[in-house]
Amino acid sequence: MTTMQSLPPAFRPSIPPPNSHAFPAATPFNNSPKFIVSKGLRVTLRNSIICPRVSSSQYSPQIAETLSDVSIFTASGEPVMFSDLWDQNQGVAVVALLRHFGCPCCWELASALKESKARFDSAGVKLIAVGIGTPTKARMLANRLPFPMDCLYADPDRKAYNVLNLYYGFGRTFFNPASTKVFSRFDALQKAVKNYTIEATPDDRSGVLQQGGMFVFKGKELLYARKDEGTGDHAPLDDVFNVCCKAPVA
Repeated sequence: MTTMQSLPPAFRPSIPPPNSHAFPAATPFNNSPKFIVSKGLRVTLRNSIICPRVSSSQYSPQIAETLSDVSIFTASGEPVMFSDLWDQNQGVAVVALLRHFGCPCCWELASALKESKARFDSAGVKLIAVGIGTPTKARMLANRLPFPMDCLYADPDRKAYNVLNLYYGFGRTFFNPASTKVFSRFDALQKAVKNYTIEATPDDRSGVLQQGGMFVFKGKELLYARKDEGTGDHAPLDDVFNVCCKAPVA
């Protein structure tokens, strides 16, 4: 069994002890005020729930149509089109694009998604998690974390990531200031990687430089979009859930 201490330096998160930083504790859902910030966008949820608008310069209104033509794989290895992942008429779906299946920070995000799944289910929202690597790598995460396989998909060629123009590169992966957010989730990260294995890393190592993102769709309408700025920079799940609550299933 691989542990945090036994990982090679290149794959071991450099995380100080919990008391050595000044970042506030983070939880999957809470009632504190939140801000959604992206290029040209700042939405506060202090006094009311507001669905963030996606900048037209960032994504076209046809982005769901383009994404629907992308073919990926279920964790069991069956090919599937994005258009078949949720009801393209009125279905509400949270699409979480993880980094690669061997990324410890993605095990932490997958763990948070798993813990929140019952809440999404109760709101009629379908949870879809996509990671980089083969279905075999996806099953490693699903079995060891564990994570529900019916919600997990593999995109070995990063097709969806390219369509959504998610960030990619060495600097984004290792040096972006947003990556320090993971320090505030030290306990959650440590718990998530209890059964971690480096073997889940993609055979194509170029995939480790890919960043993820979080998206909410109602049918083909994009309600929420957030690109991860760096490794471990995940969308606040309480903000995502608030958006879902403003888009009830018909």
